[in-house]
Amino acid sequence: MQRIPSIYFQESPIHGRGIFTYEAIPKGSLIEICPVIVLPPEQIPYLEKTLLYHYYFTWGDQQQAAAILLGFGSLYNHAVLCNAKHIMDYEQQTMDVYALRDIEVGEEITFN
Repeated sequence: MQRIPSIYFQESPIHGRGIFTYEAIPKGSLIEICPVIVLPPEQIPYLEKTLLYHYYFTWGDQQQAAAILLGFGSLYNHAVLCNAKHIMDYEQQTMDVYALRDIEVGEEITFN
């Protein structure tokens, strides 16, 4: 089993909170497996009336459902020049985050 690196959240210079690392993360490493709560399309209008609207991801093969990510999942910031990628695992209902390049201690982890 692959060891997951130590990560934490704090205020981000990009936007609001962000996810940072306590240790160097080598390229290709698994950073986090985020379980998700899947909401069906008919519940999205209710979600849009809450603060969670800014934190959900589209979900499913047709991208019509919504996913609330647990763990640090919904706190990762987006950046064009990102250092990580996320992979949606619809079968396991997780979003897996991997390092696209070596990530330095204290660096914010971002994906696009």
